[in-house]
Amino acid sequence: MSKAKILLLEDDANLNETVVEFLEDNGYMVEGIYDGYEAQDRLYEKNFDLLLLDVNTPGINGFSILKEARKSGIVTPAIFLTSLNGIDDVEKGFASGCDDYIRKPFALKELLLRVETLLKRGFFHESGDIIHIDEGMDYDIKSNQLIINGVAETLGNKESLLFKLFMKNANEVISHERIYKELWDFDEEPSDTALRTYIKNLRKMVGKDRIVSIKKQGYKFISSK
Repeated sequence: MSKAKILLLEDDANLNETVVEFLEDNGYMVEGIYDGYEAQDRLYEKNFDLLLLDVNTPGINGFSILKEARKSGIVTPAIFLTSLNGIDDVEKGFASGCDDYIRKPFALKELLLRVETLLKRGFFHESGDIIHIDEGMDYDIKSNQLIINGVAETLGNKESLLFKLFMKNANEVISHERIYKELWDFDEEPSDTALRTYIKNLRKMVGKDRIVSIKKQGYKFISSK
């Protein structure tokens, strides 16, 4: 099963362990780091789906880590976890490139809701609107348009969520269970029939060979990148 991978930077050992255990119990893979420089190294060594960054950490602070990451082209969504609560601190956090900001102390359920919302919303943190995917294939993140060789196709809401999930996990098998969790809200009933329809619609746009069905496992989006 393909799980979303989260990098957690938190120097408080008890809080680090608590958050790691809680998120893992809710289906995520979490790498808990205590030092800023180590977190920075891991960020460039591995691909993560989400960053949870404390601000005041040993070595290098969370603001600096994310600011440098954005300059380097890393677009992974990020949430700051911090006891700093002044408006200047919040402003500095968003200026560093974060997508959300949670003040300590926080409820674990609130953290989970923020994580789920951010991962479901998308994974782009770009200054522009167009994301290059492959040769002849681009995606307009504002209009939800998939552009194939200059021809634009508008995606529906769940098709857009599904396509973002494919792009975020290109060349990896994504389980049916994860797709259901990403596409359908908690008060909606997942539909295998609807999923097959979304897959069929996307295949018409990108080509049948790009979205491979893996029997009894899920789907894989094939990309040359």
